[in-house]
Amino acid sequence: MPRLTRWPIWKRLRRRARRQWLVARAVNRGRALRPVMDRTRRIGAGEILAFVTLRNELPRLPYFLAHYRRLGIGHFLVVDNASSDGSAEWLAEQPDVSLWRTEASYKESRFGMDWLNCLLRRHGSGHWCLTVDPDEFLVYPHHDTRPLQALTDWLDAGEIRSFSAMLLDMYPKGSLEAEPYRPGQDPFEIARWFDPANYTIRKNSEYGNLWIQGGPRGRAFFADNPQNGPALNKIPLVRWERGYAYVSSTHMLLPRALNLVYDQDGGEKASGCLLHAKFLSTFVQKSAEELTRRQHYADSQEYRAYHSGLQEDPDFWCAQSRELQDWRQLEDLGLISKGNWA
Repeated sequence: MPRLTRWPIWKRLRRRARRQWLVARAVNRGRALRPVMDRTRRIGAGEILAFVTLRNELPRLPYFLAHYRRLGIGHFLVVDNASSDGSAEWLAEQPDVSLWRTEASYKESRFGMDWLNCLLRRHGSGHWCLTVDPDEFLVYPHHDTRPLQALTDWLDAGEIRSFSAMLLDMYPKGSLEAEPYRPGQDPFEIARWFDPANYTIRKNSEYGNLWIQGGPRGRAFFADNPQNGPALNKIPLVRWERGYAYVSSTHMLLPRALNLVYDQDGGEKASGCLLHAKFLSTFVQKSAEELTRRQHYADSQEYRAYHSGLQEDPDFWCAQSRELQDWRQLEDLGLISKGNWA
């Protein structure tokens, strides 16, 4: 189990009160979710569940579901935030998907996390739960030969209740629009490159999680103010209990112990990567839509940076870029770790 610092009682009470507030808020905001297709009664004991919020992601969905089905996800619980491209209709036909729809504000739901915290509380307790975006694809040591159940069984044996995965931005060589993305295509046939270094890391003293920034988005969009770049640290896989809550996206949770996904004595814990397939030909249209909606963090500051940078049709590739080979390459670069998982 993680080694915990004995915090002053007032700090522990403050975090407990915040967790209770987040859970209560999630229950309240969850009233905006209208079930479209509820198949949760089919969820079996011990199944690994995936939780997703999305809007207008139909081209990505066939490969997204196929990837996670291969890993062993048993059921997908999806919130559709007023899609108009057929995403909801397509998802409703999938036998392993339960779907909710809402027209409520993404921003006012803490960028979808209130909705997901609600569903995690209702349906995730006692299960390993993976919370991801439709452009995030989990890889972990041995993922090519071992299902996700093998990883969660090992985590259970070690009484480990959360698993981290750094968000690794993937990109093509050349213009984003040079090779159009086809619906259902493996995005990493196009976005095959990544930054092997160029990351900063620090510790959040309040919540205990690591905070990682940098990579190609840091280079291309936030070179003048790197502290405003997006966070790349994620804790997407958690053995959920009803009193848990995500605080900020999947960057950190409460209780605080779930954020201690690193070895505090200088060793390494097992970790993975979320391959981030944002930078495809679809990104230009998506960023323009999200900038107009202004439903993202800090008045869509991130999407304003994207919109400005995309006017120059950037090429993220540089001399230091690496082409993705396999998880062993990522381990050699220190981006994932087996820890003591043999």
